[in-house]
Amino acid sequence: MSIAFTTEKQLAIAAVRRASYLTSQVFNKLVKNETLTKGDKSPVTVGDYAAQALISSMLHHAYPDDPIVGEEDAASLRVESGKTMRERIVELANEALTMDLQEGDYAEWGIGPGKAKSAEEILDAIDRGNYSGGRTGRMWCIDPIDGTKGFLRGEQYAVCLAFIVDAQVQIGVIGCPNLPHDLSKPDGGKGCIFVAVRGQGAQQLSLTGANPTPLSMPPYEASTFNFVESVEAAHTSHSTIEKISNILGIARPPIRMDSQAKYGCLARGDGGAYLRMPTGVGYQEKIWDHAPGSLLVEESGGVVFDSRGKPLDFGLGRTLGENMGVIATVKSAQAKLIEAVQKALETEKAKA
Repeated sequence: MSIAFTTEKQLAIAAVRRASYLTSQVFNKLVKNETLTKGDKSPVTVGDYAAQALISSMLHHAYPDDPIVGEEDAASLRVESGKTMRERIVELANEALTMDLQEGDYAEWGIGPGKAKSAEEILDAIDRGNYSGGRTGRMWCIDPIDGTKGFLRGEQYAVCLAFIVDAQVQIGVIGCPNLPHDLSKPDGGKGCIFVAVRGQGAQQLSLTGANPTPLSMPPYEASTFNFVESVEAAHTSHSTIEKISNILGIARPPIRMDSQAKYGCLARGDGGAYLRMPTGVGYQEKIWDHAPGSLLVEESGGVVFDSRGKPLDFGLGRTLGENMGVIATVKSAQAKLIEAVQKALETEKAKA
């Protein structure tokens, strides 16, 4: 078995673990207390910035020449009107950066006691996420809080990190602080980290990084097949998915949740397929919304493609370009699903 990118994998897990802790603290301190819940002072914004600063700082210490594609930039934090939010973000990022070293952590990554950063260093870390992406070379891709509405509801969100080389995702790590270890036991243990390395399979870990469990998607079974889909209708066409479900004769209701936690659930067999169907002309999916999750599914025995059956292209920049929609499923269901999707889309086109 390949042992490529061992250090990158260890770093990615450590960064996502700390960012998962940070975002949980943001929820407990700010959302529950409702101290920052309106306008540009929303807690999800604070969490986004602080988590990106944390992850970017760790990546830069370990691999200073690797570019980063991140969702946020610090322009609004550098002006006087951003002072209050800036101070809160610096405080939260440093709290996570200076936590005691855990198993698998290295002080050389700029973490541990005494490793606090200045406000300028935190802002610079956020701004390192401005890379435009591309077809060649190494790069990292961060989505610090994926599923903002789920985060604010105290439901599902994810901290997502991917390592990409020459437009191919090599490592995907997704932290899901609120996800049950077993979806059939919602009151049981919670908090998962999903890890995939190309050619090395996929695992589910606890939030501490312990208890690794290999992931393998079950084969297609018509009687148990169901969909995992977004909560928000703005993110996917629920009506199109319902048509596809009817064509396939699916009896089980969909599992709806926010964020790339859906990819994790799919990879461990909670659902049969994840569908994200286009809701309008012109929208382009962002690479950070799918890079880690797509590899997780592939390394669990699945396939990921768009509504036309084309593979996702992570070499076009910060978006997936002409890829229309995203579909992830077990390989044995791929042909049936593509046929049903095409039939549903043709029906909608004929009615338009």
